[in-house]
Parts: sequence; structure tokens; C-alpha cells
Amino acid sequence: MAGVRVLVGTRKGAFVLTSDEGRRDWKVDGPHFAGWEIYHLKGSPVDPDRIWASQSGGWFGQVMQRSVDGGSTWDTVGNDFTYESGAGTHQDFDGTAKPWAFKRVWHIEPSLTDVDTVYAGIEDAALFKTTDGGTSWSELPALRNHGSGPQWQPGAGGLCLHTIILDPTNEDRIFTAISAAGAFRTDDGGKSWLPINKGLLSGEIPQQEAEVGHCVHKIAMHPSRPDTLFMQKHWDVMRSDNAGDRWVDIGGNLPTDFGFAIDVHAHEPETVYVLPITSDYLHVAHEGKLRVYRSRTGGNEWEPLTKGLPQENCYVNVLRDAMAVDKLDECGIYFGTTGGQVYCSPDGGDSWEAIVRDLPAVLSVEVQTLA
Repeated sequence: MAGVRVLVGTRKGAFVLTSDEGRRDWKVDGPHFAGWEIYHLKGSPVDPDRIWASQSGGWFGQVMQRSVDGGSTWDTVGNDFTYESGAGTHQDFDGTAKPWAFKRVWHIEPSLTDVDTVYAGIEDAALFKTTDGGTSWSELPALRNHGSGPQWQPGAGGLCLHTIILDPTNEDRIFTAISAAGAFRTDDGGKSWLPINKGLLSGEIPQQEAEVGHCVHKIAMHPSRPDTLFMQKHWDVMRSDNAGDRWVDIGGNLPTDFGFAIDVHAHEPETVYVLPITSDYLHVAHEGKLRVYRSRTGGNEWEPLTKGLPQENCYVNVLRDAMAVDKLDECGIYFGTTGGQVYCSPDGGDSWEAIVRDLPAVLSVEVQTLA
């Protein structure tokens, strides 16, 4: 029987939630790595029992973990993230030059075809890769060494590479997003990179049509249409139909176009989900109402989805990696909040139920669809 496994990273450990295809009764396993920040967990699309976790703490720094049994047990793998071509600087918040430094792994993206190949998005703004199951990691240095690199500045959360999207039709094409440098694409497996930020209207962050400096929060793509991208940024929800060469605003009738999370329905490439929050200085649900917004038209026309979600006195946030979808016949939508709730909609967003409440603040949510 088909089912799902939901991987949840929190401020104080990791949790593995499992259910059958009904997605009504859940088993909660955890916390794994209790007390540690788990920035991201992600399973391999090649082998669902192979799961990766980014574990971080103030005392012991960054630790990469790997499970080969669906999250029941874990092993520490290689943690050497040494930057190539280490000379050089980026800009700090005040515009002064600052040396590149490794801080943590923000995002893990396993290969679509090889169980031992995984990409890691790093703060400060680097992309790393392993081809030996995590024993060793090497930087794809052309991204950080792009000619615009010295102009990159951190967003409020740091100079983090938080999005990695692999094109299922072209193994040499990768999309990345960095806060607050912008979005980038490689068409040659990481040997060279192109900023893909034309059309992003960022006001003073930095200026409209600037090559870099745009505070992109998250990018999503449906695997059947790798040239169509959806973006939630620091203000504005955007769309590109030419692999990022040009973006257009699709915020339409959203109550606010500020937010972090965005995703696409597993079977409907024009159905998009966002979670608007109040503003860039007030990271809470708009008007105290927790509402997911859905567009069935690829943007511009949005409907609020509220059934089962709190509609008063709710002041949580949903972070950039804390939304995901499953691939069951009736697509399930999931998100986690900074209040420790993980919600599931087994009917594409029409109704919601909390899988679990009162976890530590949720940093990431990923879903595996199990045979």
C-alpha cells in the first residue's frame, strides 16, 4: 500500500512522520539529534531509505548525517566543506568587504539518478557536491567566483544558498538561489553560471533590473515543465517561462506578496501555493489568520484556503523550506510553522489538519511518497 514519509527539521531535532495513503493517522518518530538545529532533511529519489540531514550547533558546528534505513538510524558522514579559490571577499551588511567563510549547510538536494551524488547549499553562498555518498565534498567554485561575487550581500538570515533545483530533462542544468544575491543557472554542470534576475522589481534591494542583489526567498518548479519557474521573493511572487531569463509578477490579488514558501501541485503544473505573511519587518501570518493561497491559473488569481487552519490570534511564520507536496494520486500539501505545527491537506489544499503540534520551531518539511 502506498504511503508517505514526512521529514521535519526543527530548532531542536528531527522528526519522521509516516502515514498510509489516507494521510489521517500518523506515526511520529523522534526527536533525532535532540537539541540540535536541523536545517534540512531530504530523501533520495533513487532510494527512499537514503535520507540526508544537516545538523548544526553552536558548540560543535556543522555535522552531516545520513540514514540508509528510512531515518531509523543515522551515521555521520564527511563534514569537510573547504572553499576552493579561497581568496576574495563579498560585502557585509554595511557594504564593507568580508572574507568568505563556511558557516552551515542550508539545503540538501540529492541527485535524481545517482544515490551517492548529493548537492549542498552553503552559507556563505557556495554550492558543494559529493559523489561518494558524503565521504568527501567539493565546491563547484565557479558560482561563488562569478564576477559579481564581490557585490553579494547577506540577507537577514545570512548569505545562504537555500534553493537547488535539478532539471530532470538535462543533468547539466541546475538552478540556485542565494539570499540576497539572487537566482543563478548553470547549463554546463556548474562550470559557468548566469544570473537570472531580469524582471525582478526589488525597489531599493538593490535597484530594479540590477544583475545581482535581489533577495530571492524560494524557487519552485514542476518536473514536467523545467523551463517554468515560480518564485517567492522579498516582496513579489514571480514567474518565468524561459528558465529564468525573464520574470513577471503574478502576485495578483494576494493580500500581501511577502513570504518565504512556495510550491507546485504534483500533478497540476499551473497550480501554485504560497503562504503570505505580514511584511518584511513582521514575519507573522497576515491579520493573525493562517491562510494558504492557491492559484489554479499559474498566478494572478489566488484563493485563500482556510478550512482547518486557525483564523484568529495566529502569529506564526512559515519558513522557506517548510512547505512540500507528495505525489499520491490526490496530491497532499504540507507545511510547518515556527509555532511547531505541521499541517497536511490530503485533498490539494481544500482542507487541513495538524499532523502534530507543539514541536520545536519548524525549519524544513520534505515529503517522500512511498510505494
